[in-house]
Amino acid sequence: MNNDATALWYLTEEDTRWACQRLDPVKIVREALVLQAEGRTTLPAEAYLGWTSPSGAAARSLNMPGYVGGPFEMAGTKIINGCLDNPERGLPRASGLTMLFDRQTARIRCVMASAHISALRTAGVTVASAQALLPQKVITVGVIGAGAIARAHIELLARSLPGTAAIVLHDRDPCRAAALAGEVEALLRAHGIRISLADTAREAVLGADLVIPATTTTKGYIAYDWLSMGCVVVNVSLDDVLPDVVVEAGTLLVDDWALVRDDEHRLLGRMYRDGRVAGPGEHAGAGVRRVDAELGEVFAGRHPGRYHPDDVILVNPFGLAIEDIALATEVYRIAMREGRGIALPR
Repeated sequence: MNNDATALWYLTEEDTRWACQRLDPVKIVREALVLQAEGRTTLPAEAYLGWTSPSGAAARSLNMPGYVGGPFEMAGTKIINGCLDNPERGLPRASGLTMLFDRQTARIRCVMASAHISALRTAGVTVASAQALLPQKVITVGVIGAGAIARAHIELLARSLPGTAAIVLHDRDPCRAAALAGEVEALLRAHGIRISLADTAREAVLGADLVIPATTTTKGYIAYDWLSMGCVVVNVSLDDVLPDVVVEAGTLLVDDWALVRDDEHRLLGRMYRDGRVAGPGEHAGAGVRRVDAELGEVFAGRHPGRYHPDDVILVNPFGLAIEDIALATEVYRIAMREGRGIALPR
């Protein structure tokens, strides 16, 4: 493989999956968020384009640019598209591309398939949050949803969170949940983790120390009284938790308040516009829930994250381009070093 810096390289999903097996996604995501807390990243607002497909399903395209300093020193963007009825056509719900830019010339240096990287960085945020915030060493995990994001979480939990003892999985399609459980059972068994299926979302949440909603719902359903004392909820979806979880949680964390605040499609953004939520450091009057901190501040040791062992903690990540760019940078470096990828004509 010619490592000509002027070439445009393309990495397939197979290439990116191969490279991701040779890196630590949790460490990379945590480092990117610490760099954000130190002011060493640039994170513009994402561009959101939504439409209704000819079959009547919700479709959208997101363009998420970012720059990450520190050991990464890389600018780039992720384009991720999705349509809710794709699974009915035998297609993944979401797919996309990540592009890395040359800092000197601004030319596109690498284009890579980004479905796996996107799912992995989402799971990386969850596992990094669990490592930092869970008070107990042996945990039960409740996972809601049985798609690609759920699978990425389960696989990364097995490899990166040794205290995981049991996973309870629910999907509104029982066959889908059973299929995923069967696919990951051998991996989980090798790590001493039991997996079982729950008939309802409530059953998956009750008793769980770590709750991971990984769905496409736009209607909340997880109530505060479902949650165990001391549990951590990482709401990587949009609207799974109800407002009472936001209000009652002992600690409320986001990854980037400005992006969460301005988003029209997420619960916290709507609660902010309704005057029920304020940002970190902002004045919060009576009846207003203030966000305690951003995740990078917790990972950097600037915020304790947990105030009391019995507190419920809600982490509401937006999903940041800097995480994708950091992971993609390491994937690109590994691929260049090991001779993976295709040189494309410009």
